[in-house]
Amino acid sequence: MRTLAFDGRMGAAGDMLLGALLAAGADREALSPVEDALAIEYAVSEVDRCGIAATRVEVLLTDAETDSDGDGSHDNSGGDAGHSHEYTHGDGHDHPHSHSHEHTHDDGHDHTPAEGHGPSRTYAEVVELVEEMDLPKAVRTDALAIFEILGEAEASVHGTDLDDTHFHEVGADDAIADIVGACLLLDDLDAERVVTTPLATGGGSVEMSHGTYPVPTPAVVEIAERADWSLQGGPIDRELLTPTGAAILAHVADGTESLPSLDIDASGYGAGGWDLDDRPNVLRAMVGDGAGRLRRDEITVLETNVDDVPPEVLGDLQRSLSEVGARDVSIVPTTMKKSRPGHIVKVICRPEDAERVARRLAEATGTLGVRESGAGHRWVADREYETVVLSVDGEEFEVTVKIASDTDGTVFDVSTEYDDAAAVADATGLPVREVMQRAERMVSR
Repeated sequence: MRTLAFDGRMGAAGDMLLGALLAAGADREALSPVEDALAIEYAVSEVDRCGIAATRVEVLLTDAETDSDGDGSHDNSGGDAGHSHEYTHGDGHDHPHSHSHEHTHDDGHDHTPAEGHGPSRTYAEVVELVEEMDLPKAVRTDALAIFEILGEAEASVHGTDLDDTHFHEVGADDAIADIVGACLLLDDLDAERVVTTPLATGGGSVEMSHGTYPVPTPAVVEIAERADWSLQGGPIDRELLTPTGAAILAHVADGTESLPSLDIDASGYGAGGWDLDDRPNVLRAMVGDGAGRLRRDEITVLETNVDDVPPEVLGDLQRSLSEVGARDVSIVPTTMKKSRPGHIVKVICRPEDAERVARRLAEATGTLGVRESGAGHRWVADREYETVVLSVDGEEFEVTVKIASDTDGTVFDVSTEYDDAAAVADATGLPVREVMQRAERMVSR
């Protein structure tokens, strides 16, 4: 499977994604539809970031008469042209930021960086603009989905409806150029799967007119809740992951704890604008053929021994512990001190849920102690659910079937949900086993 993998240890922003995709082999000409639709151009240059040769992409205005309302894009992990911007969200509050910027484009004309200039737009206006661009259908669909993610995040943060959200920073020309441009370059690379390692958010705080907020910013946190990938703090006290970068990756990328096994065909680095002293401010992209594998799932294991818990309580533990985050619950008969019969309760959960699950386990069983074996991981299959319709004596029944596959999409197990099969068996008189076999034969693999 042709896979595009991002290394997110220095975060991501729209300009960094554009640079990384170009450096990994995407065609610069693929960006033409955006330049045709907006009064902007993409200035592509090669820069040095702590000894790493990286591709820098800047969005520049081509119309010197373009009005500025002072609003800018939130894409700042690169920094921009040595001036201050105010970021206005849907609640009418301004968010002042300042950045430094390195620019090497020179064609004999004065070009203004698009960030901080140009019109702001409502969500509906952004949708209309994107729909009018001359884009492949898949690119248009992806771009609109990314703007919806951004809009919903902003609306959630500010307590507004999506249609009432006024896009200032993400509705300006530079943000539209970042998002639609990234979708065009992704389409040009034609990867079947996109993954990213945990994305660094940076640290410190961001000054906004209605307060000082810690990094990651509220919009990034909202977007991360919808994403498959995870966040990690650091490694420096700057804003490394921007809402635009997060939204693009939330839509296109699956999360992975480490870079996958790849037979690499191409790789490259997209540069952020900050030239940091001690580490390269770059986003790395790698393209190649990746073999399917099971997905790594970070877990911890909780255990306790009990010898005085009623069977009804033990039988309810799966439901009770699942409510607070347990992934799996096993109860194993054992012999305890003085040869008394007892049980070992073992619970698998995410490390961040361990304390909450342990407390529920103690409350439910009365145990005086819960052991934690420490954080580790397990290898799990990707799971999908397909509903099939069985016809028995002219009557139709819906049955859910679980499909297990590796990351390459290779299916290695198909199993019917027992409760559905049992309900059909009760209604028809067929053996449960036959119902399960019929349902599984109907699944498309």
